Amino acid sequence: MAYTINDECVDCGTCVEECPVDAIIEGDDHFEIDEDECVECGNCLDACPVEAIEE
Repeated sequence: MAYTINDECVDCGTCVEECPVDAIIEGDDHFEIDEDECVECGNCLDACPVEAIEE
């Protein structure tokens, strides 16, 4: 199952820069992860400064 970004996201974009498959896109309220593109590498999880990404 792909990672998800919760409402704690502050739209800093750090996760976008770390995603090797460009699976993170800007959503209406915060960034979102395209579950069809996510390869579950964990780069975004480790990079998020506010721990807004969940497994």
